[in-house]
Amino acid sequence: VRTGSPLSLALAPPVWKQLVGMALTVNDLEEIDRDYVPSLLQLRSMTPAALNRLDMPYSTPSASGTDIRLSFVHTHVNSDNIEEYIQQALLYRLHEFDAVVEAVRDGMARVIPVPMLYLFTGPELEKMACSMPNIQLDLLKSVATYRGAGEDSDLVKWFWETMEDFSHAERSLFLRFVWGRTRLPRTLADFRGRDFVFQVMDSSKYRPADNFLPESYTCFFLLKIPNYSSKETLYQKLKYAIYHCKAIDLDDYARALAAEPEEDFDEPY
Repeated sequence: VRTGSPLSLALAPPVWKQLVGMALTVNDLEEIDRDYVPSLLQLRSMTPAALNRLDMPYSTPSASGTDIRLSFVHTHVNSDNIEEYIQQALLYRLHEFDAVVEAVRDGMARVIPVPMLYLFTGPELEKMACSMPNIQLDLLKSVATYRGAGEDSDLVKWFWETMEDFSHAERSLFLRFVWGRTRLPRTLADFRGRDFVFQVMDSSKYRPADNFLPESYTCFFLLKIPNYSSKETLYQKLKYAIYHCKAIDLDDYARALAAEPEEDFDEPY
């Protein structure tokens, strides 16, 4: 939030809502467990005999699947306590993470003035902390500089066409490959003067160019790419690189995709 460097956090919308101090509603529960509330309310339509046959303990599953006992008075759900049970179950689930959220807010208070969070909505805070999950190519183009090729050269055009062809997930993999992260800053100002450098490799050293893979230097936001003979070759080589070169992964994106994390923070790919 303070530096403009986005975090790759896949938190449920209700978590962001709680972080800005907003109370959760029953509708928020459906964001994290869409079947819980309908199943719970369905109990109201059951006859007393059906509830007795169900032999349902007076407990509710937590988000992790653990059964949580809701009363030391009641042991099972029946027609006499069904309304009380539903209210207690909803109350538990709505406040299940209050202590965790408060701990996160305490940590945030060491960096930013937490009372200011009340001025924002959950989605606004998420955008400030994590930026947008999808890579905005126009924003990336606006900070691109070129070495060894002009902006109107075929190689540069093929590169941006390839980026257009990539899925959002593949664009995130590309950004991880060249910068060690998976999300762009929110705005041009948040780049703080850092350019994305597109550099063509020396054809006298890398020949035939089609036999070589792209290289990246994440500390410098630098992509070095051979002078490929066609867009198809560029597409294939770059796609191979972003999927298989996982040495640097500052926001742990690769760990989520494949359990093969390595750390090597200054070496080129």
